[in-house]
Amino acid sequence: MDVILLGAPGAGKGTQAQYLEQHTGLVHVASGDLFRAALRQGTELGMLAKSYMDRGELVPDELVIRMIIERISQSDCANGVIFDGFPRTRDQALALQSELVDHGRTIDYVLYLRVPDDVLLRRIAGRQTCKTCGYIYNIYYFPSKRPDVCDHCGGKLYQRSDDTLETARHRLQVYFAQTRPLIEYYREQGNLIEIDGQREISLVTETMTAALGLNGSDTEKPI
Repeated sequence: MDVILLGAPGAGKGTQAQYLEQHTGLVHVASGDLFRAALRQGTELGMLAKSYMDRGELVPDELVIRMIIERISQSDCANGVIFDGFPRTRDQALALQSELVDHGRTIDYVLYLRVPDDVLLRRIAGRQTCKTCGYIYNIYYFPSKRPDVCDHCGGKLYQRSDDTLETARHRLQVYFAQTRPLIEYYREQGNLIEIDGQREISLVTETMTAALGLNGSDTEKPI
């Protein structure tokens, strides 16, 4: 089973991908992680991607897809994967599907974490990270007991430069402009399942595994 996980910045894709990987046995394949690993290991594809990045150019879709196909062809991905971070556009989705078919695979489900814009903004703009241990807080939802001090290690909390309210609004605008046609494309394909992403993490995970028919619960039907 191959699954795509969609959601705006702040929707909780990374968190849910980790939980799904633990609960389902599907392998989390994040395009960003693939890039970093390929660059760190100095692979042929990594160096080719670096040549584009060094010139300030976007890495072509076909190269990204080659990295993805190479990763999911490994033995640990035989039972299926959770795609995270790719595709981001309808054109990328069409190209990925064509390549998957050539390798005897297809996208079975697309899980879309739906979260209201105001919640997304608070999730992004309210994030604080510990400089020492990396633990993440949110000033709106789960703040530290002492302002700017980590409860776990006493380290100093900071906010990433791209987590300001102004930047968060821009990131969401860009995301929805790029991804709305992709969401509609998968809805037309009949494999899109919308998940309420503003509930408790465990409830979201339970709903997603049920939607995939992997926990014995009634499966949500694609809409």
